[in-house]
Amino acid sequence: MTEPQQPAATFQIEKIYVKDLSLEIPHAPQVFIEQTQPQIDVRIESSESRFQPDYYEVTLSATVTARAGERTLFLAEAVQGGIFALRNVPEADLGPLLGIACPTVLFPYLRETISDLVTRGGFPPLLLSPISFEQLYLQRMEQQASGAPRIETAS
Repeated sequence: MTEPQQPAATFQIEKIYVKDLSLEIPHAPQVFIEQTQPQIDVRIESSESRFQPDYYEVTLSATVTARAGERTLFLAEAVQGGIFALRNVPEADLGPLLGIACPTVLFPYLRETISDLVTRGGFPPLLLSPISFEQLYLQRMEQQASGAPRIETAS
């Protein structure tokens, strides 16, 4: 006798969208006439939530701060969202899909959104460096296991 077959697991992108967008240039227009090489600080975070059976929202946030000395040239923030349908996925596989695969799908969109935002603000294009979401996921799992606070950054 054969065992009943489990339905195949599926991973589907339903929607990708910009959830939040902000650009602040506190010292405009003076910053545009200064010739300085800014220091760029980038912070990337991801989060996920189930909002219907089999449907998850995953967000990838970037906060980019450009400073010249003590002065902030610009602060760009973007939250790229995605709706993912995960059907018949074993519970043990949900974490890696939501913490690695989904942010990996969203990152190129976030990268383009930040670059476009900074360019529209009058600054040279800024391309975020590639990120290993697998490494960030593993670090987050280690932190959760040790009870340490969650911090995800990339520069």
